Amino acid sequence: MENTDVHRKCTILQSEALQEYILETSAYPREHEQLKEIREVTIQKYGFRSTMLVPADEGQFLSMLLKIINPKKTLELGVFTGYSLLATALALPDDGKGGGEHGMELFDFAFVDADKPNYIHYHERLMKLVKIGGVIAYDNTLWHGSVAVDEEEAPEIFRDGRRAIMDLNTYLASDLRIEMSQISIGDGITLCRRIR
Repeated sequence: MENTDVHRKCTILQSEALQEYILETSAYPREHEQLKEIREVTIQKYGFRSTMLVPADEGQFLSMLLKIINPKKTLELGVFTGYSLLATALALPDDGKGGGEHGMELFDFAFVDADKPNYIHYHERLMKLVKIGGVIAYDNTLWHGSVAVDEEEAPEIFRDGRRAIMDLNTYLASDLRIEMSQISIGDGITLCRRIR
């Protein structure tokens, strides 16, 4: 068993045994060596702050999603130590491009894991940058489970982000320009497919 206990306790899955089972049987055995190195160094260097790292099972999910949608241009907003960015780069087709190239061409995929109070502003901007049929993925949309409890029950450290995430979730649910699905992996990820 790897020394990732701090990181594991901060994902939305409340059963540590089930979470460990998922990581040990499917995520870690197939994790790219460079991703494993980033994960291990991040946990070692940042301790509790390493909870900002995209967990291996979420990285695996994003990789498969990208291989299914086969994007040519991707964008990432918010990079901690580069785990999700590398997971994206490794999943791109040979003619795919990641990063922030400017021009008239629209993006096929965007991943947002930045400052939570600005998620709604990012969404409005991304609706102009991501093509119709493209996908936007928002990380941390279940915010350590705090979105499902009363504010006074949420740990104080999560309260500011909790309100911003709850506002985003309500906003996305009412946005008729997208189809959406909220997925309980990692700390919650919401996929939005632009339809208009």
